[in-house]
Order: sequence, then structure tokens, then C-alpha cells
Amino acid sequence: MTKKTVEGKIIRISGPVIEADRMRGAKMYDVVRVGDEHLIGEIIRLNEDIATIQVYEETSGLKPGEKVVSTNEPLSVELGPGLLTNIYDGIQRPLPAIKDETGDFISRGVEAYALDRKKRWHFKPLVKKGDRVQSGDVIGEVQETSLILHRVMIPPDVPGGVVKSVVDEGDYGIEDEIMVIKLGNSSDKVIGIRMFHRWPVRKPRPVAEKYDPSLPLITGQRVIDTFFPVAKGGTAAIPGGFGTGKTVMLHQLAKWSDANVIVYVGCGERGNEMTDVLREFPELEDPKTGEPLMNRTVLIANTSNMPVAARDASVYTGITIAEYYRDMGYDVALMADSTSRWAEAMREISGRLEEMPGEEGYPAYLASRLAEFYERAGRVRLLGSKKIEGSLSVMGAVSPPGGDFSEPVAQNTLRIVKVFWALDADLADKRHFPSINWLKSYSLYLSEVSSWWEKKIGGDWLGLRNKAMALLQKESELQEIVKLVGPDALPPREKAFLETGRMLREAFLQQSAFHEVDTYCPEKKQYDMLRIILSFSDKMHEAVEKGVHMDDIISIKSRELIARMGTFSNIDFEKHFKEIEQNMEKEIDNLIKKQNSNMTKGE
Repeated sequence: MTKKTVEGKIIRISGPVIEADRMRGAKMYDVVRVGDEHLIGEIIRLNEDIATIQVYEETSGLKPGEKVVSTNEPLSVELGPGLLTNIYDGIQRPLPAIKDETGDFISRGVEAYALDRKKRWHFKPLVKKGDRVQSGDVIGEVQETSLILHRVMIPPDVPGGVVKSVVDEGDYGIEDEIMVIKLGNSSDKVIGIRMFHRWPVRKPRPVAEKYDPSLPLITGQRVIDTFFPVAKGGTAAIPGGFGTGKTVMLHQLAKWSDANVIVYVGCGERGNEMTDVLREFPELEDPKTGEPLMNRTVLIANTSNMPVAARDASVYTGITIAEYYRDMGYDVALMADSTSRWAEAMREISGRLEEMPGEEGYPAYLASRLAEFYERAGRVRLLGSKKIEGSLSVMGAVSPPGGDFSEPVAQNTLRIVKVFWALDADLADKRHFPSINWLKSYSLYLSEVSSWWEKKIGGDWLGLRNKAMALLQKESELQEIVKLVGPDALPPREKAFLETGRMLREAFLQQSAFHEVDTYCPEKKQYDMLRIILSFSDKMHEAVEKGVHMDDIISIKSRELIARMGTFSNIDFEKHFKEIEQNMEKEIDNLIKKQNSNMTKGE
């Protein structure tokens, strides 16, 4: 039975929001075609037969009286082989394909399939006729890229049944029927399965069970992995004012985190910043395999000059694609840059709808929308007969005006996420990057991931980390005293604390994203670097207690080598670190012996 087509007329236009009457029978969140150019829109409010619609394209030139036609379907994305390596706009139109058709600027109302209908994929079936299958089961494989094996699944909304027929291994298009399932106990009700399916972006994909996040997502960034770790399936926020390095930080996480698949959503970013991403990512090399990084990446590009309504869609489009790869059993990381621009789009549309504003004009439902987005992260047991795990980690940048963390988007995000990486304008001004302030940031995953670090890397990992944090706190307190009385007025013991803090800041927390070695630091190297710095601190305090002058300690050769540990090769660093430790102990012991000798002569 076909659904009746609902067709109305435009009666009011207010920027990206329009109203149409005669829309009785349409449903909330149905996609509609607006005007003579068939612009894409979505119903966001219904009042009797009047529908309020947010349009995902520029609405200039629309006139009252033009028709609005409902598609009777919610905003959905196509999920299947061919997503990786692609660049989409906020409503999953492939930008390279559209550019070939319309040029640099997307023509209004243009339609383009998200997945290539002409391409043939080599499909290898994993089930046979007579097998019983259920929602989420993997029924075949396609080598989507050199890095990712695409697992073709029974869609979550298809009930279980018995395989009636399945194609042989070979090359097929995504629209070809690869399997027929006989549903339940019925002998006549069957359903055909293709290599792709559609899924509503606002509806989370179902899972069997959610686990506690206990495995760390290794990013190769020392200040994150060692001091403020994020777990696989975790959520993190990166708030910071203009110029503090949010975008570079997200690029680093996308390049180096040990997730299998990366989904990068440029939500309301400036066009020049998004252009850098689109130019840079296709040229990047995956550090683990040497293959292009794009072979495991999906980019969603929705810049600030695009219609605001599409920002709202881009976030949901990105997270639905990320959930799809999670459902294959992969660890997926989603980067959203930035959720503040998404919230600003919500604020504009809310104003057009004449809703009661909340704090600073944002809609009253801002917190619940942010929560709905972040709660789609998690480490989960997937649907299907086999117990397979997957994870989706979500990291969102927040751009508070003037770096004010007390504004509504930053505050509501902090209530939801478990990791807070506070970017500091003062550190950025000093060229200290990543500019994550170690005294303002926190991670609530620390206790969960510490067992992994202690088991795999070093049994005293958490103790070293806590000791380093205490020393940094002590240094911060002493810096306040130095501002009043100057460094020369401090006793030698306090000067040693200041020197330890400086070494932790400059040799460990500071990390160059543009240095070929220091851009990524393996877990064992991070642990050894921290252990050596703290060992130097202990030896320095021992020497100071025995009367050795601080200037003599700072001038030893191993002190300079410790400062450059991050640039030693990530392959054979252990050999160099061992030499540094031996030389450090020898040089400080010699200073102590010399001091004892001088004291003996003085007596």
C-alpha cells in the first residue's frame, strides 16, 4: 500500500525556516521538497495542517504559494561500501561528485546519491542457504579500502529469519539483491537484503549492551594519554578561545588515535580551516600501515557560510555513519569541530520559530540536544548472534566567545562529558602547544584506564602521574611567590621544585604537532620520559640537600638530553633513554662527591 503524497503551499518565509499549510498527514521530521527548485527541508513543528520546516539550503528567491511536497520519510543516510575516503556535506551529498556536476558551488536543489551506484564491489558471502540469521549478523564481507574490511550486516530494523537464497562470491553493485530471507515462521513473507541500507540520522542505532569504558584510546599526545586520558567509547570536550589550537588538536587526534575508523565533522567551521582539512587529509599517511589516512576516514564538511539548518544535520549525519562502522566491530572516533557553531544554528532556528529563549538566547532544550548527541558514544556489545564489541568515542570542540568557559554551551557540555581538555590562551601566547592547562583540565576515566596502563606499560604508572601532577601544582604555587619576591629569594629546595616543574612543562607536556618524531609519542616512550624526569627530580633534590648548587645541576649534559627526549626516534628510544639515565646518575653523583670533597677541605 503506497502512502498518500502530502502536498502543501508556502505561506511564510523567515530565513531558513518556512511555514506551509495543507500539510495534514505529514509527520514530524519528514523530509520535504520545497519550492520550484525542490530544496531539501525537514519538518520540525506541526500545528494542525500547518508545518514548520527548516530548509537545508539557501532560501532566497522562494515565494509564498510555491508547493511543498513531503517524501514521507525522515532524514536518513545511506550506509554501505563506499563511505570511506569520501567527503560529504551536512546532508550526505558527496562533494567531489557534485563539484563535477555543478562546479565549486553547490547548486540549489541538486540531488546526488551518497554511494556510487555504478561501482562493483567484490562480495564474499559468510552464510549459506538454510542458515538462521538475526538483526546485526554479518552476512558477508567487502574489502572497502586497503585498511578496512567492510562487513555487510542484516540491518537493525530487519527481523531474523532463515536464508532462502544467497549469491555466490563475485562482483556486485550496492543495489543488487545479495540475499533473500524468509521471515519468522511464515512460509511466504520474504525480504531481500542489499549491500547498503538507509537509517534515520536522529535515531540511535540499537545495541545489545553497553559496557563501562575501561580501555584507553591512545592518541600519542602525552598531556592527554598520561595526564587526562580518554577511554574507548568515551566523551571529551576541547573548549578554547580563538587561536588556542582546537582545530590542530582535533587534527592530531584524527591522525594519531588508535581508532580503526575516523569520522571528522567540520560543523560550522570557517571555510579556510575546512579547506586545510580537505587538502591535508588526502595526503596524510596512516602511521601504522603507511597507507593513505583517508582509507579509514569519512569527512563531513559544513562550513560557516553554508545554511545554518545544515549544521544541525551534519552532526547527526556524522554520528550515524560512525555508529554504522561501530556496528561492524570497529573502534570509531568522531571529531566534531565545533559544537558551539551547532548550538548557534539551534539558537538562530529557535529564534525564527519564536520559541521562549533560555540563557544568552540559546533554546531551553540546548542541554538535552547536547546530551542526546554525546550519549550515542560508548563501548558496546553489538546486535547479532556472535558477541562482538565495538566502540564509538566522541570528541567535540567548544568555541566559547572570548574563551569564557562559563557560557551555556561550555557549561552544558561539561555536565555531560567525562574528559575536559581546557585550552589556555596564555599558554598559546607563550607558544606552549598543546595549550591544555594541566591545572584546569580533568579526566573521569583515570581510575578506569589505570589498570590497563599498569598491566601493559608500568606498574607504577598512576603513582608517577599523580606525583607529576602534585609537582606541577607545587610549581604553580611557587610561581605566585616568585612574582612577589623574585626567584633569587627562594631557598635551594624550592628552586629545585621550580626546575622540576619547568622540565615537566617543556620536556613532557609541550609537544610539536609539526615535528616528524615528536608529533606522536608511543605509550612506553611516554611512561619512560615521565619516569626519567621524575628520577632526575629525585636526584636533584638529593644533591641540593647535600649542598650542591642549583646552577651546577642545571648545567650538566644529561639535563639538556632530557629536554630533547621527545625528539628521539620512536623505534630505538629505549637504548638512548638508558644512556641518559646512566649519565644522569653518574653526573649528579660526581657533583655530590665534589661537594663532599669541598666540605671536607673546608673543615
